[in-house]
Amino acid sequence: MSSNVPTTPQGKTSFDPKTPTVARVSSGSVPVQPSPHYVTTRRHSLYGVEDRIIIDAGSRIWKVGFSGEGRPRDVFHADGPNGSPLWDLSRGDPEQERILEVKLETCLRSVFHDSLLTDPKARKVILVEHPLLPLYIKDMMARILFENLQVPSVSFASSHLLSLLAVGRITGLVIDCGHLESVALPIFAARPLFPHLRTTPLAGARLTSHLRALLLLFGTYLPPPTSLSAAANIPAANRSMRVPQEILTDALLEEIKARCCFVGDALGLPSSDTRDGTPADEFSETDIPPQSDSTQSESDFSLAGRESNFSSHRASSEFSIISNPRIPTADNPRGEGHLQALATLYQRHSTATELQMRVVPPVAQQTGTGRGTLIIPGWVRERTTEVLFEGGDVDESSVAEVILDSLLKVSVDLRKTLASSILVVGGTSMLPGFIPRLQQELARAVGPPPTPSRHSTRLDRPDRPPLPPYDPYASLRPLLPYFAILNNPSPPAATTARAVANAGKAPAFSPATMAWVGGSLAGSLKTGGAEVNREQWDMAEANRDGDASGVDVSMDGDRGHIILPDWTRSPLPAGAPSAVASQMTVASPSPRVQVGA
Repeated sequence: MSSNVPTTPQGKTSFDPKTPTVARVSSGSVPVQPSPHYVTTRRHSLYGVEDRIIIDAGSRIWKVGFSGEGRPRDVFHADGPNGSPLWDLSRGDPEQERILEVKLETCLRSVFHDSLLTDPKARKVILVEHPLLPLYIKDMMARILFENLQVPSVSFASSHLLSLLAVGRITGLVIDCGHLESVALPIFAARPLFPHLRTTPLAGARLTSHLRALLLLFGTYLPPPTSLSAAANIPAANRSMRVPQEILTDALLEEIKARCCFVGDALGLPSSDTRDGTPADEFSETDIPPQSDSTQSESDFSLAGRESNFSSHRASSEFSIISNPRIPTADNPRGEGHLQALATLYQRHSTATELQMRVVPPVAQQTGTGRGTLIIPGWVRERTTEVLFEGGDVDESSVAEVILDSLLKVSVDLRKTLASSILVVGGTSMLPGFIPRLQQELARAVGPPPTPSRHSTRLDRPDRPPLPPYDPYASLRPLLPYFAILNNPSPPAATTARAVANAGKAPAFSPATMAWVGGSLAGSLKTGGAEVNREQWDMAEANRDGDASGVDVSMDGDRGHIILPDWTRSPLPAGAPSAVASQMTVASPSPRVQVGA
């Protein structure tokens, strides 16, 4: 048996085989060696069709494997480590959709032929779908699976529901911190409450752009010496310079996030002070924004770029933090000097040490004498994630605020149950200290607001007492002792029995693979979401072709050939009757009619 690990055509390792050391013996005299392509001793996945294929397709990272296993077989970037996400929050033109279809076909073929080494014609597929995944992308993936790969059936299962299933629960509030956005969805009795879904763009993509901006402003780069004598004679302080933008690739930033960054505790500032001057708002005012970042359209970015000669700085890759500080005005009360003040504040309260990382130098500096050195300040490692916890905008709520906003939308009798069963999943939540910090932010947001000072007066009516502070989560304040995160590695001391029974009691699955593990469990139990088999798809395609040719084909419903599950188009389930209808029923002498909920 060869010990070489097969690799994919892209050059990445497709799996990590771990075979049992003891060979099993069959009924005959010939020993049967376990397969190097399977991580357990079961054999039916190679010769049978029982195990399903679980595909957790994200915008950047895909996780694939067989049902019944505890972890994915392969985790890979869909478009390469430095590639862009397959889709974003907006729909592109038809040409971009065609490019997306080609990339999806390449990824799905790689799943079966490179990662799993299985025949797609004999495998049912479970697609772990995001609640806000556009229908045209689901239709594109189903078309590739049915028409190109000839799979027998495709099941669509909600990622939030599968994550909750992986920890043995059917009721809870799941917050998924992914790459494009963070989504909070309450689930009651295995039924996702989609109308109460809340989302924010503060997620992995915003964290990456924020880290890039901080490194461009406060990081230090040591280029490789031109010769060995220069390395020995010229001190490192004389060779230090600003970080060139060319070396901050997406792959390097992901490595820095995964290996260097962590989440620090809250500084304990008053809520009003933090909202007035958040690190997220001030750190976004960089002179050189990322090229492919949505925050370029913000007024602070564009204003800083115009006043600091943006084009010349991009050409030289060297710029000053406050070389051209803005004068505080009525529209912008803080100049760029406040950015340096925040950096000084974080440095004073940070205990993290700076790290040095070897990086590939730019093309102009590749002289053959080694790699460059990127010096990452300790406070940048600790405080980069502040952008995720400092919201205050109606369109960009913090991660804690989307949880509370979702709780405000659910019924009052469900709030205590959901608040004590919060589950945090997603790759961004794997940062050390993320979940305990989220618990602190929940308690901080629900806590009472600071009382206004007795010396403060109203500008419109000085003779009147000041207005009370805005308190959007006052109705959730009684739930403060009940807040509990199921997968909190270090839960705080709880005061209620419900919080003690739930906090930190989830199995120690990785938050990034929680949805895939739930899909693996659902596949092994022969359950899942809405299933579409090949016969239904072929019939729908025949109806679609009949419509295109002008033939009158009867449709089942007003949706016609659209057979993929889509909760945004399905009618809401019938609830309790209205109060007016109930009164009319009671007043009527006719027999009582039972109304189902």
